[in-house]
Amino acid sequence: MIKNTIQWRRDFKIDELVDEDLGDDLEKVVFMHGYDREGHPVCYNVYGEFQNKELYQKTFSDEEKRLKFLRWRIQFLERSIRKLDFSPSGISTVFQVNDLKNSPGPGKKELRLATKQALLLLQDNYPEFVAKQVFINVPWWYVAFYTMISPFMTQRTKSKFVFAGPSKSAETLFKYVSPEQVPTQYGGLSVDFCDCNPEFTIADPATEITVKPATKQTVEIILYEKCILVWELRVVGWEVSYSAEFVPDSKDAYTIIITKPAKMSPNQ
Repeated sequence: MIKNTIQWRRDFKIDELVDEDLGDDLEKVVFMHGYDREGHPVCYNVYGEFQNKELYQKTFSDEEKRLKFLRWRIQFLERSIRKLDFSPSGISTVFQVNDLKNSPGPGKKELRLATKQALLLLQDNYPEFVAKQVFINVPWWYVAFYTMISPFMTQRTKSKFVFAGPSKSAETLFKYVSPEQVPTQYGGLSVDFCDCNPEFTIADPATEITVKPATKQTVEIILYEKCILVWELRVVGWEVSYSAEFVPDSKDAYTIIITKPAKMSPNQ
């Protein structure tokens, strides 16, 4: 297997590929963002981007374009691998999140061919680089598609797979990745250091609370001195009512309503 991989890397010209400019058309399709609870870097694969017909045709319409996509995907993987730590106690694997929301269906022959080709190539030449494969927003048809491609996978590969439908996606993701490390589009709090939210970074810890039906939960932030307090609330799952108030501890002080009770929807 090592001999075959060394030969493949020569034929595929991996060392040249790493520095090659293949454009940025697919930067929203595959990207790295944050770390899981065990310290593995997290890679997101967003198949719904291929709903864009122009991008789909540009990527998969013929063998030459599919080969370019494969080269781009290998380049991304190689660049990511070079950032891993291969010391005895280091993190040497990647946590993969596969978002299947609005993903083109199994009728797309070109995507099916590219997926099968990539799967075989990655399994043969990049074994044990994935810590876990989590599939979120999984549609009904994917079960049939998975059944079709699973014979091409080893049992060890299949044991790393986790599947979650749309209603369980955020909950499943948070089992492995803390909310402050998850992008906002998946119900998390991370905004990738953009100007739209300069108050928080990926290093700021988040508090997770489960609110059961007909119950009330209180998050208490104790202040010991005069300061400016900034917080962010993210709802995952079902709609909840939310309010905020300031409760002074002095004897004759009264509670100040900061935010009146209002309903908040998931990802709002």
